[in-house]
Amino acid sequence: MPIARGDAVALARALIKIDSRNPTLVPDAPGEGNAARFLASVLDDWGFSVQIVDAAPGRPNVVGRIGPPDGPALMLNGHLDVVGIERMVHEPFAAEMRSGRIYGRGSADMKGGLAAMCAAATVATGESDAQVIIAAVVDEEYESLGLHALLESGVRAEAAIVTEPTRLAICPAHRGFAWIDVTFTGRAAHGSRYDLGVDAILHAGLLLAELDALEQTRNKGPLHPLLGRSSLHASTIHGGVGMSTYPERCELALERRTLPGETSEKAVREVADACDRVRARHPGFSAQVKLNTAQAPSDVPVDAGIVKRLRTALEQEGMPVDIEGLSAWTDAALLNEAGIPAICFGPGDISLAHAAEEFVPVSDIEGATRVLTRVVRDWCG
Repeated sequence: MPIARGDAVALARALIKIDSRNPTLVPDAPGEGNAARFLASVLDDWGFSVQIVDAAPGRPNVVGRIGPPDGPALMLNGHLDVVGIERMVHEPFAAEMRSGRIYGRGSADMKGGLAAMCAAATVATGESDAQVIIAAVVDEEYESLGLHALLESGVRAEAAIVTEPTRLAICPAHRGFAWIDVTFTGRAAHGSRYDLGVDAILHAGLLLAELDALEQTRNKGPLHPLLGRSSLHASTIHGGVGMSTYPERCELALERRTLPGETSEKAVREVADACDRVRARHPGFSAQVKLNTAQAPSDVPVDAGIVKRLRTALEQEGMPVDIEGLSAWTDAALLNEAGIPAICFGPGDISLAHAAEEFVPVSDIEGATRVLTRVVRDWCG
């Protein structure tokens, strides 16, 4: 059934009904293709110039444009993929409306935001000297294949709004992360031979205690005005082969959330230095530290032009103006790395992303659409 031009709520429900689970995260998942093709058809009906381009085989990005291709561009960005549906307490793809909310996987993260930005962009016209770009990308939930491909194709803009769920707060900053692997080497021996065995799991515990002591100092700085402090936690640990055997090997995975200005190299060095301190007290301690993967933080000044436009639009709508740091990582960081000032603003609550119960308030979608419509009108003059 066709979606009426600019009907964000209807578009959100239609997108939520399409299973677009990320196939890298969920074996045998369908991926984003059906959602991408549906959204492309809606944008085409609504008057956008639309391209569908594979970021990976069978995983297409959707790029819709209104306005002159050489005009200054505002990008509205969101991702099509969703995570798995295990342990959900309601139907994941029914898009049921209840008590002013739409329930479903991806309702908050972030098909409500996708719908709001697409509906808002319909007010742009070819009569303007500016253009608006809709960029609906794949794979944000894993390694951002979609946005990497979009940027590599040469798509650029003067500013971007990523419509991740922020409860309609303006979020100019979020932390990055570094995933760090530590491998401990001990010596296998029978459990009775303390004179021969070296316990690799116990050595992991020594490092964790050292890192916990470091964690207790983080409130003293450095601190970010919107994000507070950085953090580190242990994610997984594996080791040992049996109750009566000293473990020869233990593998520990750590996640370090980084502030703007911090690098993954600093995060790895922090763990390596902690290993050195443990080794100074325990000469037999053996650990190898390696960076697994990392994504940079995102930070845009609170007085940046795109922040001011959103602030003005919220004020004009009589809505609260809240400027906050976002807890989760988003594709905004990659846009900023590419020189495109990008902030997050969208309907829904990030705390419901990936949750057993996920919903987006209809009022949030409608409010986001009104605010983004004002931003687009302002951009297009």
